[in-house]
Amino acid sequence: MRRELCAALVARAARPDLVFLTGDLGFGALEPLRDALGARFLNAGIAEQNMIGVAAALASEGLEPWTYTIAPFCYARAFEQIRNDVCLHRLPVRLLANGGGYAYGVMGPTHHALEDYGILSTLPSLRIFVPAFDTDVAAVVEAAGGDPGPAYVRLGRGEVPAGCTAPPYAPWRRLRAGRGPIVVAVGPMAGLAWSAFADGTEDGPEVWAVSELPLSMSPPPRAFVEALSGRTLCVVEEHVAQGGLGQSLATWCLEGGIAVAGFRPVAAAGYPSGTYGSQSFHRRESGLDPESLRQRLSA
Repeated sequence: MRRELCAALVARAARPDLVFLTGDLGFGALEPLRDALGARFLNAGIAEQNMIGVAAALASEGLEPWTYTIAPFCYARAFEQIRNDVCLHRLPVRLLANGGGYAYGVMGPTHHALEDYGILSTLPSLRIFVPAFDTDVAAVVEAAGGDPGPAYVRLGRGEVPAGCTAPPYAPWRRLRAGRGPIVVAVGPMAGLAWSAFADGTEDGPEVWAVSELPLSMSPPPRAFVEALSGRTLCVVEEHVAQGGLGQSLATWCLEGGIAVAGFRPVAAAGYPSGTYGSQSFHRRESGLDPESLRQRLSA
């Protein structure tokens, strides 16, 4: 989604208050934005804590700062600055985090983001965006840029099943109607879940994409609530179960008195084999691949 991100920010670069800070990343992808912003494009170096602190200072002076690095270097390395400098002051800093989940593959757990939105959803006023498809990015940039508070944008690789067209961006979207279990997938997992059941019958699962968190800021729409009652709920996310959408939705159902027929979460399992490989490899180990999802819901 980096190319789409760059294009969306170039389109926004005419705003004189926009400032972009990168943690020494973006080579081969962000040059058009660098050229459009000139002196407002800042390379903060491999110093993410300082980058977030500087962004908070810029926001406090009325500017519109966007920061960019890979996801774990953002939420994990600079958590204190996100918490203390940005969120506790409700400053409109936009945190762009590339490569959510297992995206950085063989680079291993230091480069994977499996706990990010669970951890960040504990912070006050922070709105989290997880675009599902490449075509979502422009709308996400507009939404994050127009929000008066801080935002975290988790970027991945959008995948649309062959022969399908991604619907316009919305926090919650129904991708496939069906009379079977309700499958709720976070961000790019939506395309994977959609492809798993794209050729199924009307008795197959109903697939929803979720692209904004936490639920307190982006609650499920009425259509989802009406569809869910009495059916099995399966939440698919490239994130550990603890603090993920699955736990949040389970709590939401209990608090709202919504009776589901069953609950089958599918989340990142970490590293079951103790080895590292591609994103696809780690997804398969966690059951986050189309075949495993089909088996999970047919059991």
